[in-house]
Formats: sequence, structure tokens, C-alpha cells
Amino acid sequence: MKEKLKCLVEEMIDHRIFLDEALDEFEKRFIQTALTKTHGNQTKAAEVLGVHRNTLNRKIVHYKLNGPQ
Repeated sequence: MKEKLKCLVEEMIDHRIFLDEALDEFEKRFIQTALTKTHGNQTKAAEVLGVHRNTLNRKIVHYKLNGPQ
């Protein structure tokens, strides 16, 4: 896993993707995956992610996510 991440980071740097863009995209995909795995249950997704449900809800609105995909 660490080797895959290292390669991904190197590729992103080579393509001039800035840290804030990378962090936003990672967080968005992380949240979307948690929502999909919990069938859209925000309480369970928040537990999986280790965040408060209100924080998750705020991020869902911020990233304009629509539940499981």
C-alpha cells in the first residue's frame, strides 16, 4: 500500500497537482467510498471515517455528494 501511495504522490507532483487539490480530491473520494459501503447511512459512514456526523454532513454539502454510488 505504501509503495502504491508513493508512486501516486510522485505522479501527482510530476503533473503539478497542488497539495490542496490532492487533499480535497482524496477526502471527497474517501467520503464517497464510506457512503457507498454504508449504503448512504451517514451515521455509519461517520463512524467508519472517525468523524462526527455533523462534520460528515458539512463535508457532504461542501463536496456536493449525493449518497451511495
